[in-house]
Amino acid sequence: MSAASPDAPANTPPNAPPRHDKPLEPGLYIVSTPIGNLRDLTFRAMDVLEACDMLLAEDTRVAGKLLKAYGLSKKIERYDDYAGERARPKIMAALQAGQRVALISDAGTPLVSDPGYKLVREAAELGLPVFAIPGASAVLAGLAVAGLPTDRFLFAGFPPPKSGARRTMFEELAGVRATLVFYETGPRLAESLADMAAVFGPGREAAVARELTKLYETTYRGTLESLAADPMLDGPKGEIVVLVAPGRAEVAGAAEAEAALADALKRLPPSEAAAEVAKALGLNRRELYRRAIELKGTE
Repeated sequence: MSAASPDAPANTPPNAPPRHDKPLEPGLYIVSTPIGNLRDLTFRAMDVLEACDMLLAEDTRVAGKLLKAYGLSKKIERYDDYAGERARPKIMAALQAGQRVALISDAGTPLVSDPGYKLVREAAELGLPVFAIPGASAVLAGLAVAGLPTDRFLFAGFPPPKSGARRTMFEELAGVRATLVFYETGPRLAESLADMAAVFGPGREAAVARELTKLYETTYRGTLESLAADPMLDGPKGEIVVLVAPGRAEVAGAAEAEAALADALKRLPPSEAAAEVAKALGLNRRELYRRAIELKGTE
């Protein structure tokens, strides 16, 4: 996601952890940058940006503002979906020559809804070292404030801009038993929430986090229906993360349960057949046992 333009330098505290005496090793560094608040750049990220031999960025102007805020001066080379194919041979040559190459995105952790995975893959295939310099991430920040389950989550990126394709995407994700995380733009947010309510169900819990780490950071929580109808979410400005509660396992219909039970009874006694089908379909074992007895009695 894009960052707000840096507008104030960040001062390093006097009690900052000391730098390692060991020089920065050769290799590819995937460096996380702030998603809005400049104080979120880590000390280690600053060390890498200062010491690297080559700095790659999706937008050189955004990267230039970031470096200026920290008093750093580096030549920045463009690396995005368009320039990547042409740039990778030069980057691989630099890495093979023992240089330190750093990749940053406009904001947050590179490769998360940003170009870069082909670069990492090619470096790894050549046996070149790759280092992750962790830091800010809109996905993780959204999960932290949403109030939804965090033990399992799926990041799905930006939904398609057209409603039909968007609903198709949501239908594919409807049964996923993990919190769903999306990025969305302000102008499309209300329509996207309405499509989510239609596909996932109006009562499904969700959260909308906007402007995370920034001055006007706000989190809205509720059902998809209530969020879709909230006038505050009709075209809001800023960067937006939408999180949707995990889906529930679909309850099997009577016909499916009957067929599964009949099949199980060919192999098992009623009690075991009922237990097997109950576990497989998430149904009541006692009711299945009663039905199993009935089916056995009609044979």
